[in-house]
Amino acid sequence: MKKDSFLFTISKLFVSLHNKHFLFLDVLILLVTPTIAFLLRFDNVTLARYAMPLVVYTVYALGLRLVIFSRFGFYGRLWRYASVEEVVQLISGIVVATVVVSVFFFGLRWRSLGLCTTWLALCGLPRSVPLLDGILVLLGVGGIRFSSRLAAGWLSRHRGIVPMRRVLIMGAGDAGAMIVREMRANPQLGLEPVGFVDDDMYKHDVRIHGLPVLGSRYDIPDIVQAYKVTQVIIAMPSVSGKVIRDVMTICEQAGVPAKTIPGIYELLDGQVSVNQLREIDINDLLRREPVYTDTTAVHAMLRGKRVLVTGGGGSIGSELCRQIWRCHPSELIIVGHGENSIFNIFNELNAERSEYDASIGRNLQPVIADIRSPKRLQVVFGRYRPQVVFHAAAHKHVPLMERNPAEAITNNVLGTRNVLQACLSADVERFVMISTDKAVNPTSIMGASKRVAELLVHRTAKESGKPYVAVRFGNVLGSRGSVINTFKQQIAQGGPVTVTHPEMTRYFMTIPEAVQLVLQASVLGRGGEIFVLDMGEPVRIVDLARDMIELSGLRIGEDIDIEFVGMRAGEKLFEEIFGEEENYRRTRHEKIFIAADAGRFIPFDLDASLSVLTESAQRDDKGAMLLALRHLIPEFRPVGESVVGKGREIRPLDTTKGQLDDISTSHQPGMN
Repeated sequence: MKKDSFLFTISKLFVSLHNKHFLFLDVLILLVTPTIAFLLRFDNVTLARYAMPLVVYTVYALGLRLVIFSRFGFYGRLWRYASVEEVVQLISGIVVATVVVSVFFFGLRWRSLGLCTTWLALCGLPRSVPLLDGILVLLGVGGIRFSSRLAAGWLSRHRGIVPMRRVLIMGAGDAGAMIVREMRANPQLGLEPVGFVDDDMYKHDVRIHGLPVLGSRYDIPDIVQAYKVTQVIIAMPSVSGKVIRDVMTICEQAGVPAKTIPGIYELLDGQVSVNQLREIDINDLLRREPVYTDTTAVHAMLRGKRVLVTGGGGSIGSELCRQIWRCHPSELIIVGHGENSIFNIFNELNAERSEYDASIGRNLQPVIADIRSPKRLQVVFGRYRPQVVFHAAAHKHVPLMERNPAEAITNNVLGTRNVLQACLSADVERFVMISTDKAVNPTSIMGASKRVAELLVHRTAKESGKPYVAVRFGNVLGSRGSVINTFKQQIAQGGPVTVTHPEMTRYFMTIPEAVQLVLQASVLGRGGEIFVLDMGEPVRIVDLARDMIELSGLRIGEDIDIEFVGMRAGEKLFEEIFGEEENYRRTRHEKIFIAADAGRFIPFDLDASLSVLTESAQRDDKGAMLLALRHLIPEFRPVGESVVGKGREIRPLDTTKGQLDDISTSHQPGMN
């Protein structure tokens, strides 16, 4: 106990040292080391005989070393957190100081050869003194600093406040090395790395930061037992979701918890720290191969421009605003109908504004406006004169739009038409509409409405000659109305977790990934194209449900059940990303496809059909809306129950152009 008490006292003393203390200790060390070096050189000699030369050497060596130490940052660091970088800095500073002192020593020695009887004479001092002195300085100055680092580690391990957990790192790459460095620099975290595992066999049996690479992921169970591992950290930000899933399963079988670092889309700066460690979630299991974007081209397109985003408070819209703001537009106009969501994203971005942004007039403009009001949009566009517009405002919830088809038509179709007209009036240079894979061979009102919106974009691009384009992609993780959020709520309530069909599949992307590709597609657009994002492999919804239940620490059939409730109106069993008649090819970006001939599908009577659709929506006549949509989009195949129109029953699959003509004639006099 007395020994531990003494060690605690000494350790606390070293940990409490600050740079002013190190300066004082350095002066003492530098005053003593020349004499010790001299005595080491001579066994039996009268020190008084060489006192004056030794004093001269000690004084100028002290002054030179303190100046050089200061220039090398010896007094501007927290040495209790010292790492390899500090070791290199310390050795470099002492070596440089020793060389400079030696140069002065031999220079004065040569000068004093004819004056050996005077106090300036240094010829009597052995030539080995500067070297011996330098070695002693390294031991003294370096030792006192790294004693502080070692004392901090000893205190952390023996205080009994933070128990040390033995950690195995999955991934012997840059991310894993960063994690180990930070664990060692912050022993108060209570994490003790014991080694790495990596599937790259060339890394096996090598050491990284002194830790061995012990095997592959399949060796984890044996390593956990042999090294008494209590936690596995997956340090592979760019690995696929399949690998994450396999490692998580192996860790569960080994009875050890696993944590991970964020994926590559969350690590925009490429830096990894222990603070970013978190539990594995569904985003990790669906993680896709990293997508590399030409950020230079995107920045060049947006820098200094006035950019407007509709639906700026939504999941996609708000992320668009974040990434656009990083490209330094001169002005970002955030347009939305929901005041709370616009308030939130405006406050978030406004908090990031710097004094430089204010000095150059880089502005954020929150605007509350409904895209269904053409007059309001004309005022907004006339006031801010945007140069680039991203149109993300839309109703996207399929079952809800089946119940409220008029809202889908007025918002998704007429709202898009209003935005396009405002763009033409304000001479907007570039327009990008966010579309959906549900617009391909649509079976829902929502999908059909987005397909009509695409047609409007194609026509506007064709008539104006401007680069107005549409970008399609599938479901995004974490968006409003996402099945992920529904599953989370059902699991929190104890189940059951409801799935519509055991074979239903969907494409999934993360929100940051989708927005990165949207911005990339906006650079590629020339006018009238449809861009389709490569969304990887489709995922079965029932597999998604199982993963989320298991991630919650529950067992299917014991703690919680999965129930199949049947497909809802408007839903498909699987989503398509390419239309049958659209000719797609890859662009120069490997994750983006293009249908350059999309404009050839524009109906010749688009305006007349839109008039019928508009009036049907205003009357909330679902049957008439379905007929109008079938006329505009021949591939539209509504699913679900029969639709009751005004005074008659209309089965969507039996509609004909003649029925549309009947409605057009009865409700639009004089229209052929």
